[in-house]
Amino acid sequence: MSDTTRLIARRRRQDVLFNLLGIACTLIGVVTLAALLVDLAIDGLSRINWQFLTSFPSRHPEQAGILSPLVGTVLLMLVTISLAVPLGVAAGVYLEEYGHKNWLTTVIEVNIANLAGVPSIIYGLLALGILVYQLQMGHSILVGGITLAFLILPIVIVCTREALRSIPQGIREAAYALGATKWEVVKDHLLPYSAGGIATGTIIAMSRAIGETAPLIMIGAPTFIAFLPPAPVDSQPPFVNLQWLHSEFTALPIQMFNWVSRPGDEFQRNAAGAGIVLILMTLSLNAVAIAIRYRLRRRIKW
Repeated sequence: MSDTTRLIARRRRQDVLFNLLGIACTLIGVVTLAALLVDLAIDGLSRINWQFLTSFPSRHPEQAGILSPLVGTVLLMLVTISLAVPLGVAAGVYLEEYGHKNWLTTVIEVNIANLAGVPSIIYGLLALGILVYQLQMGHSILVGGITLAFLILPIVIVCTREALRSIPQGIREAAYALGATKWEVVKDHLLPYSAGGIATGTIIAMSRAIGETAPLIMIGAPTFIAFLPPAPVDSQPPFVNLQWLHSEFTALPIQMFNWVSRPGDEFQRNAAGAGIVLILMTLSLNAVAIAIRYRLRRRIKW
């Protein structure tokens, strides 16, 4: 009896020690992040105003703004999500619902898992060699969007497969029992139920893409641009203008890199202000993911 009591007491001490270790590790991460955010806010909040958001970059730090990199970032994300989401979701659905379990699908799955961990600069080298040099597509928004789409495509595929796996097998079996085809099961049951998880994974992938600098630098994106791409919407029929896809661009991470590399405290404050805007954009993407997931879950519930 005494041995059992000592064993229970030892296990309880181990549980307490593990809890304390977990709390300490969590606090280290949270405190470090809070310190970085506070330091960024101290340096950058004073620079965020309407003039900073609506002015082009300049060699005079007090006149510099983030208009062109901000617009470039938004357009980059538009191209990236337009390419990565349809391809990633389609590939995930095929591998999970249609693909037979053989050596070929095993090789594809292993390569997708490996691609998710490849450094981002490798994708920049790939885009530089194929898109810029071989296909002569130039240093355009389209090339930047394709590069970032390649970067997050494995993440979207993995998230799609995990969302589909979380759906109970009984839903599939019930649909088949009522005479539904494979495509009807996927379209009417699996995709609606997994849309929340797919949306969350996609926004997380976009949050990674929005802060990438190395791939964009590798494809030759300029660090200074004082003009905006053509507007995507035209006043003349057919009201859609695709010339902006072939325009040169810069992005917030590249502009921050440019300012950080310059001497002087004013440029450092500009970089901190751009970093705050970038963080707010990332938080906005995550808020959109939470809202989409909540709405989809309510629709399925009712």
